Amino acid sequence: MEALSHSPQETEALAAELAGRLAAGDVVTVAGELGSGKTTFVRGACGALGVRERVTSPTYTIGHRYHGNGVEVSHLDLYRFEGVSPAEWGDLEPYFEHAIAFVEWPEAGDGILPPPRFAVRLRHAGGGRAVEIEEC
Repeated sequence: MEALSHSPQETEALAAELAGRLAAGDVVTVAGELGSGKTTFVRGACGALGVRERVTSPTYTIGHRYHGNGVEVSHLDLYRFEGVSPAEWGDLEPYFEHAIAFVEWPEAGDGILPPPRFAVRLRHAGGGRAVEIEEC
């Protein structure tokens, strides 16, 4: 599915729609260039999953764990990684346990991250964002 978003609210609404299809254990990769709306997308999904904490980019902390309605939600950002070594995977693995995990910049984890249930790609398109959601 591909949609065009003209605002952060529209991007969040697309993510909320996807969130209704997710369950603990699901991984969602969220790819796109800088400023394309990756964290905005994750914020929308988290809101729909009942997260009440402030959802921010975990670029410098690598990951956040949030508490939703009956589900834990992890938000990872691998922007600062060139790749993920087995030792680094040991630090990341707990984020995937018993949670829905959203992974920004998933390219850095190719070959080591669990397979995604959905792959999201955002890109600049005119005055808005193109949002592509693919079930894997």
